[in-house]
Amino acid sequence: MAMAPTIPMRMKPKKSLQIHCHLTFATTFDKITQLATKDDNKKTKVVFVLGTTAVGKSKLSIDLATHFQGEIINSDKIQVYKGLDILTNKIPEDERRGVPHHLLGFVEPDREFTTQDFCNHVHTAMNQVMENGNNPIIVGGSNRYMEALVDEDSMFDFKANYDPCFLWVDVALPILLDCTSRRVDEMVEAGLVDEVRDIFARGIDRTWGIWKAIGIPELEAYIQAERKMADEKTKKMLLDTAIYEIKKNTNKLINSQLMKIKRLRNEKGWKLHHIDATRVYEKSGKIAKDVWDKEVLRPSLEILANFFRKKMRKHELWRLALNIKTMPMAPTIPTRMRPKKNLQIHCHLTVVNTKDGLNRPISFHLKAIQFE
Repeated sequence: MAMAPTIPMRMKPKKSLQIHCHLTFATTFDKITQLATKDDNKKTKVVFVLGTTAVGKSKLSIDLATHFQGEIINSDKIQVYKGLDILTNKIPEDERRGVPHHLLGFVEPDREFTTQDFCNHVHTAMNQVMENGNNPIIVGGSNRYMEALVDEDSMFDFKANYDPCFLWVDVALPILLDCTSRRVDEMVEAGLVDEVRDIFARGIDRTWGIWKAIGIPELEAYIQAERKMADEKTKKMLLDTAIYEIKKNTNKLINSQLMKIKRLRNEKGWKLHHIDATRVYEKSGKIAKDVWDKEVLRPSLEILANFFRKKMRKHELWRLALNIKTMPMAPTIPTRMRPKKNLQIHCHLTVVNTKDGLNRPISFHLKAIQFE
């Protein structure tokens, strides 16, 4: 850091001295975000992304994780099971953009995974995320799991230890139901029937675990007809019926999920930040992406920026910066220049993000610094 300019003795201030300094140091900008993830009562900040099936929760959570140094914790009660990636719509590895995912595809298909199991595992995952210096983002459509964690988990007392921010991604119901119908067709084309056929062949106990997933019971009659060498006409009729039932039951699930979300808001008092993604699903291609960035991602980023920094004032950034070891020394002020009343310092701090090479200026103002 360059030395501050020398000020002649004859320029001693009568009342106060103002110094403008420019500081630059290299670190990750995410370090400041991490330092701000606990508020005054030491609660850990946790982001929740909730919504019904097929509204874009996974995409948004990854977008947010890349901006706020996050790791994703899955709360979908079907996606916790191993296998059936098409049926459960797990996000492919190549679409995760390097963001770590927890509680995804780790439970055996024939094992029951209870809400208490979820709470136990999610606390372990959150501790791991925090140990990594990152922020936990819990995402999924199983609102029952989220409710159990936030309101009913007496063992860990979530409300006493965590500060949640809830993002509710929503799409107008008529448009969403049309999208889910197309998505079921795409899943069939991608190999859904082959996945289900394989799990029937494994002879798993049908009273537990993943057998509750929409798509498995609906296809059972068709799979049995295949085994019995039924004629093509019969098999086609059974497959068409199964696809119709999958779509119908998915629509029922969406309505049920929507009712639960509204109950959490209206009866449980959850403060849900409503993100309307409807127009994204009315568009396609680059236009849809632009709408997503403007109407879904941007407001979500603004909400989280406020959430992570909501108790921070500009002068508090100075105290945060002092916690970073690479902070340079402040300019030396000669003893003879002590002001009679106070010293005012205007600082412009530039953080050089070592991750992406971008500079992010931060300005703050320190007033009334008293000298002995």
